[in-house]
Amino acid sequence: MDGTDEARAALWKKSKWVRFVITFAIAVLGGFVFQLIHMPIPWLLGSMVFLVIGSRLFKGITLYWPGQVRDTGMVIIGYTLGLSFTLSTLTQIGLQLPTMILFTSLLLLCAGAIAYLISKLSGIPFPTVLMGSIPGGLSQMITLAEEVKGIDITVVTFLQVSRLMMIIFCVPLLIFSPLFHVSGSHSAVVAAASGSAALFPHTLVFAAVCVLSAFIAKKIKMPTAFLLGPMIGTILLNLTGYEGHALPPVVLSLSQLMIGGYIGLLLDLESLKNKAKIVLLAILSGVLLIGVSMGLSLLLTRMHDITIVTAFLSLSPGGMDQMALIAKEVNGDLSIVTCYQLFRTLFIFFAVPPVLKLAFRSLLKGKKDTI
Repeated sequence: MDGTDEARAALWKKSKWVRFVITFAIAVLGGFVFQLIHMPIPWLLGSMVFLVIGSRLFKGITLYWPGQVRDTGMVIIGYTLGLSFTLSTLTQIGLQLPTMILFTSLLLLCAGAIAYLISKLSGIPFPTVLMGSIPGGLSQMITLAEEVKGIDITVVTFLQVSRLMMIIFCVPLLIFSPLFHVSGSHSAVVAAASGSAALFPHTLVFAAVCVLSAFIAKKIKMPTAFLLGPMIGTILLNLTGYEGHALPPVVLSLSQLMIGGYIGLLLDLESLKNKAKIVLLAILSGVLLIGVSMGLSLLLTRMHDITIVTAFLSLSPGGMDQMALIAKEVNGDLSIVTCYQLFRTLFIFFAVPPVLKLAFRSLLKGKKDTI
C-alpha cells in the first residue's frame, strides 16, 4: 500500500459520515436479524446488541452514532406518547398522583438498599454505586457525579448503561413470556395503516409543533427534552380538538433503530477496571431491581384497576421511551405507563440531586470528624 492508499484509508477511518454509514449498516442488520427470529421490539434490541458486539469486533474503526439521530427518534416517540393523552386519562392520572409518589419513593428506597448491598460486596464506595443504581437517571446521575468529589464516573456510567441495557433486553422477554400471558397485537399496526392516508396535513402541523417544543424544552433545560417537549406539545394540541394520527409502522421501527443504535454504543468496557467483577455485580443489581419492580407492580394492581403488564411497565426501572415502545407493542395503557415513568424522571431530576449532595456532604464531613 502506497502513501496515497494509506492516506485514503486513514481518511475513511476518520470521516464521521463513513463511520456512521458502517454503524448504521450494523444496526440495520441487527434489526433484521431480530425481526427474523421474532424478538420483541426487534429494531431497538437488535440494533443495540449488534452495535455492542460490533464495537468490540471493529476496533480499527470507531463506530459513530450522532446524538441528533437519537434525538429525532425521541421526537417521534414523544409525538406517539402525546397522542395517547385525553382529558379522561389526565383525570385518571390526577387521581393516581398519591400512588405515583408512594411507588416512586419505594422504588428509589429499594434501589438505595441494593446499592448498599453491591457496595458491601464489591468494596466500591457507596456514593459511586448509589449514583450508578438510581433507575431512570442516566444523564442526571452522570452530570451529578462530575460535580461530587471522590465519585468514579466510569463506574457510574457503566452501572447506569449496563442496567439500562439489561432492563431494555429483559423486560420485553419477561412481558412476552408465559409469566404475563400476553402476545403482540396488530391493532396498532392496523390503526397506523388505516390512518396513513390522512397523515397530511395534520402530521405536518404536529411535526412543526414537536420540533418547536423540543427546542424550547432544550432551551429551558428540561430533562430528556427531545422526548418531553414533543410529548407536551402534542398533548396540548391534541386537547384543543386538533387530532393527530398514528404513524406508520415503518416510522416507529425507524425510531426504535435511532434510539437503540445510540444506546448500543454507550457501553465502553475498555475503560473499566475489574471488568468481570463489576459486570457480575451490575447483573445482580439489574436482576434485583427487576424483581422489586415486579413485586411493586403486583401491589399496584391491587390498589388500582390496571393490568399487570401496564403496572410492570409503569414501574420498570428503564427509560420512558423504551417502556412506552413495549407498552404500545402489547396494547398496555400508554398514558398510565408514560405518567408513572415521567413522574419518576422529574422526581429524579428535581428532588434526588440536592438530597444526594446534602447526604454526601454529611457523609464526607462525618468521615473527616472520625479522622
